[in-house]
Amino acid sequence: MPDEPVGEPPRGRKRAYFWLMGTCVVLILLAWNVVRFWSTTAAVLMSVVAAVIPPTAVIIANWGRGG
Repeated sequence: MPDEPVGEPPRGRKRAYFWLMGTCVVLILLAWNVVRFWSTTAAVLMSVVAAVIPPTAVIIANWGRGG
């Protein structure tokens, strides 16, 4: 019997997904509520990095799953 239910990613991948998504939210909040007062360019760059994180998180969470 598998340890994880069918359709559920392993615990490590799930943890990585939530860490990445949490980082994404923190980057957006910091960029547009704090950093933009000092550097709009830095805020935009932080937003670009945050925009790349969700697809990466999904790829990591689903890595190696048959479909």
